Amino acid sequence: MPAPAIKKITGRLEHLQYKPLWAGYALACTDFAFDNSPHTLKLLVQRQGEREDAYNYKPFLTTSSQTALELVTQIFPQRWTIEEFFNFNGDIGWNRASTFNLNIKYGKQTLALIAQAATHQLKNKLPDNYKKWTAAHTAQQVLTNMEGDIRVENDTIIVTYYRDHEALQLRNHYENIAQRLEAENVNPKIPWLFDYKLDFRFK
Repeated sequence: MPAPAIKKITGRLEHLQYKPLWAGYALACTDFAFDNSPHTLKLLVQRQGEREDAYNYKPFLTTSSQTALELVTQIFPQRWTIEEFFNFNGDIGWNRASTFNLNIKYGKQTLALIAQAATHQLKNKLPDNYKKWTAAHTAQQVLTNMEGDIRVENDTIIVTYYRDHEALQLRNHYENIAQRLEAENVNPKIPWLFDYKLDFRFK
């Protein structure tokens, strides 16, 4: 994690022993403990720049035993994928899963996972420009902004969409989906819908 900008850390940055790795880039590693804390952490400092009067320092704290080079240049940059995940999928329910009650937290996280699983394949089937949309934008433009109706014919629930579906190319993936599933040896009956099948029509 990025180290806090407290004097106990910032005051040490210039005096650490740095190992140059390539032009304008060096790393230092030392032990560090917060006041009144029994735990010792590793303080990793990234130094950038060629001249001593123009160095730029970025300190990090870790409990990992991996090398400083691997942690700072490979592991830490992957943190951004977590930020992207919450940016794109937070509105599915992840942004409401924070609470001190573990039972409530696990319940909300389970519902968020179900929602994400239900929409994951749909989002992957959308054209490339739609895949960049956040969950909230996708829900508004794809799931709630389309006209349609629902009816039952024999053992099948039929969802019919009108207009605005051509750009999404939904017909190619979902029309006659019961027959497609059967061709893949997948049972199209939905147990929690009294074994009805589901199909889609586009007009």
